[in-house]
Amino acid sequence: MLPAAGSAGPAAGDWPLHNGNLASTRAAAGSGISAATVGRLEVAWRLPFTSPSGLEGIFASTPLVVGGRVYALDLNSRLYAADLRTGLLLWTRSSHARNSGPNGIGYAGGRVFGTTDTTAYAVDAETGRQLWARRLASRTEQFIEVAPVSADGRVYLSTVGFPPGGRGALYALDAVTGRIVWRFDTIKGPWARPQAGGGGAWYPASVDADGRVYVGTANPGPWGGTPALPNGAAYAGPALYTDSLLVLDGRTGKLLWHDQVTPHDVRDYDFQDSPILASVQRGGRSVSVVIGAGKAGRVIAWDRATHRRLWDVEVGVHRNDRGPLPRKAVEVCPGLLGGVETPMAYAAGRVFVPVVNLCTRESAVSNAPLGTLDVTKGTGELVALDAATGRRLWRRVLPQPVFGCATVAGDVVFTSTFDGRSWGFRTSDGKLVWQARARAGSNSCPAVAGDTLLVGAGTGHPAHPQPVRELIAYRLR
Repeated sequence: MLPAAGSAGPAAGDWPLHNGNLASTRAAAGSGISAATVGRLEVAWRLPFTSPSGLEGIFASTPLVVGGRVYALDLNSRLYAADLRTGLLLWTRSSHARNSGPNGIGYAGGRVFGTTDTTAYAVDAETGRQLWARRLASRTEQFIEVAPVSADGRVYLSTVGFPPGGRGALYALDAVTGRIVWRFDTIKGPWARPQAGGGGAWYPASVDADGRVYVGTANPGPWGGTPALPNGAAYAGPALYTDSLLVLDGRTGKLLWHDQVTPHDVRDYDFQDSPILASVQRGGRSVSVVIGAGKAGRVIAWDRATHRRLWDVEVGVHRNDRGPLPRKAVEVCPGLLGGVETPMAYAAGRVFVPVVNLCTRESAVSNAPLGTLDVTKGTGELVALDAATGRRLWRRVLPQPVFGCATVAGDVVFTSTFDGRSWGFRTSDGKLVWQARARAGSNSCPAVAGDTLLVGAGTGHPAHPQPVRELIAYRLR
């Protein structure tokens, strides 16, 4: 029996989805970790990632915890199952398919749902035995980079598209058979020119109590432009539905409403983070909201009933980030790997936003490859916002980019920075109450299960000349 949509939180001690629950709040249920106890966290075990590491490292998603087992999917599409208490490896499943990430998995009804770079699949959570597999990638839908989400007997995921010709699409698959229930093309109409591409999603969907599916979409490309096609001329017009919040009927895939955050994006400003579903108090009444963010460094809240924007707040450093780019290169902030790169968290009326301050030089006629950026030159922030108004409550500056999501346990919000450090701040005022350092860099997201904090350290970093790539379990003494 698969769980129904709208299950606001996981069972106590479980973390069954990339963002913890269908509302994508990334807040743990029933954890013993708090500002009063967090100082008692110590390493309980370490599980090594044994696959070869690539440019993005070997682990860039969130581990799951269900029924006393930990599940993790690395960037070579190898799936691990381990015992939560001991870290003992129970089984692995190898697909030998490199994925640039963030990648990831979801759990429902005794099944673990995962992907390779081309194919979605389900395995038996007890044994790792494959139950079904469905290839989704094609000439125009080049990759799958998203963690699946299961609700109402369906599995929601996405392909992504890249230039030339790519058109990312959203999918609902039957959770039992893998059959395609529906497909939604995130590019409205044909591209203006064959050089264009983009769309799709690379962080998981959220699902409300009525089965509506909320997704943030990726950018059009090529960003910047060329001398012949400056400022995104390959994709004339707003390039719907890129850089948008989309809300679909989970049963049929019909588009119910949408809002494009960056029309005709020329800076690679995906609105990619998983939308948070919450209720806030405004004007003495409860309002159901959806809160999204992305690489433009903007956090936006909508009223789910009226579809009206309630607030729109910039976080991090902003410079030359609106309108067309000049032909001569200028410093753009947020840059290509800046802004709100990874999912936010929500708890007790507050939104916790991980921020990357990393600028790049961009122009209307050039296209800087992502692989050439030195992300160690950036810094990070963790920002707390009032979910009802967007007002900034506190801000903490961090020495390295925050490529880990925000994750809440009790009155502590955790995140991780690229140099492998994990941080815990008190949710009320941002006071630092805990930190630890891994033996490798980190571009993955923490999870919390009961008295255990799980942190991945799976990438290289100059601070770690001989990185030890592993999943670390910190547990209360």
